[in-house]
Amino acid sequence: MKVSAHGLLTVLGLLGIAWLAPPADAQAPMSPLPGGTPPVSGTPPLPAKPPLPPVPGTRPATQPGAAPASPATPGQAPSLILTAPPGPDAPAPGTGAVPGLTPTTLPQLPREFLPAPDGIRPFARPTEAQQVLTMADAVKIALDNQPLILARIGDYQAQLQNIAISLAPQLPQLSGQWNGFWNQVPSSVQSPAGQSAPLSNIRNVTVQNRFLSTTATVTAQQLLWDFGKTLAATDAARAGAKSSAENVEIQKQETVRLVKEGYYALALSNRLVQVSQAQLDRALVNLRSAKGFFEVGTQPKSSVTRAEVDVATAQLSLIQAVNNVNIFRLTINQLMGIPINTPTEITDNLAYEHVEFEPKNLLNEAFARRPEYRQVKAQYEQADYTVKQQFRNFFPNIVAQGTYGSARADMNETYSYGLQLNWSIFDGGGKVALYKQAQAQRDAAQARVRDTELTIWQQVERAYVTVHQAEEAIGAAEKGVESADENFRLSQGRFDAGVANIIELTDAQLALTNAQATVAQALAAYRIAIAQLERFLGRR
Repeated sequence: MKVSAHGLLTVLGLLGIAWLAPPADAQAPMSPLPGGTPPVSGTPPLPAKPPLPPVPGTRPATQPGAAPASPATPGQAPSLILTAPPGPDAPAPGTGAVPGLTPTTLPQLPREFLPAPDGIRPFARPTEAQQVLTMADAVKIALDNQPLILARIGDYQAQLQNIAISLAPQLPQLSGQWNGFWNQVPSSVQSPAGQSAPLSNIRNVTVQNRFLSTTATVTAQQLLWDFGKTLAATDAARAGAKSSAENVEIQKQETVRLVKEGYYALALSNRLVQVSQAQLDRALVNLRSAKGFFEVGTQPKSSVTRAEVDVATAQLSLIQAVNNVNIFRLTINQLMGIPINTPTEITDNLAYEHVEFEPKNLLNEAFARRPEYRQVKAQYEQADYTVKQQFRNFFPNIVAQGTYGSARADMNETYSYGLQLNWSIFDGGGKVALYKQAQAQRDAAQARVRDTELTIWQQVERAYVTVHQAEEAIGAAEKGVESADENFRLSQGRFDAGVANIIELTDAQLALTNAQATVAQALAAYRIAIAQLERFLGRR
């Protein structure tokens, strides 16, 4: 009974479909929505899509004077297969280059730079910046023009003067003095003077006495003994100047590291522009294929829509990649200390090259060459000499002093000479507090030395591990490109044969694009890791 009821329902359904079907000659309107979905009542028509640009390197469908192409037979899609160029155009293993594209730097894109600011001195533009820069050129320009390096050099020159300032009290001191005063002194006298006048006529009269007094002296002073206060202060100033000199080297090494990282970042952005351009080329080829398949009826409308989405996505990726090129170009200009709007071009050096490091000597080299370690040790020396200076301030100073000159209007000779003993016996505890403060600062400087030793050790160890990891990632990324390229070729062939849909093809295309970008990023990461390890070793 159940079987007969089920068969009856099936027959009634087939009759209903046949009754609702339109006549054979009636042409159903094509739906404007993806996949042929019938539009909802009241839905406005979709606007016409703008024409896509032609695929670079392809010929137009028809040319003047050429015979029109024969229409594709139903069930056979036009053959549009993207293949990598064989032979000398094929990329070298490990270069991360995109097949068919020369791995060169991207030219300066046409854009209008902001005008130079008013009221500041113009920045120098070296002649090397007007040509394609190598890494060595970029480093040289930065070391010559980076304002922070020049500022550290100025600080070092200022610190050198502290040595002379600290040593000055130990040398002879000579001073001169001249005084000239016009004096008016009132005095009282009796008038009239004499004994013959009666007392009733005698009175006191005020008289103004005016005279010129002058004094001219020359004083010489020599510190004979101060129990080593001046020598300790001079040693502390020398240690401070040594610390400032290491500051200059720190800034130079840091500038070199930043320039190298900026250089590799710009080279990587140039590579990613090539990857994005290749992605756009493949997306345009797929779109043309999808349109052809849709016209012959072997693929639905959704395939065309998906291909258009892929083209728009590839165009967005290319725009972002080009923008990154402009941003990193501005960054490296700032690091080199040249005008920001300089159209800097660099040489693409993201090819794999193994760099050997001897692990047994890395830490010894780092502690011998790192300016941070020498600087913190110089700061400890400065603090130790300051403790000695503050302790010796408890003792007196013995000074020899002599003065020679003349005085009064007739310039009578005057002179004096002798010894002075200057000793501050009690100052309210100020010297004791300064001594304890210097001891605390010395202890803190010693702790910073220990912290710097741990930091350098950790930095070198981490950078060495990162270099090995980045080098191993290159090989894995290359294998990924080979697999993704093969998968894309197979998917392209299956799509052209009509046995694969657009989703499979676009997934394979996205995987290939990501793999090519990963190789370029792995090469840049390896170069940057080497630059960081060299910086932690104290190299330039």
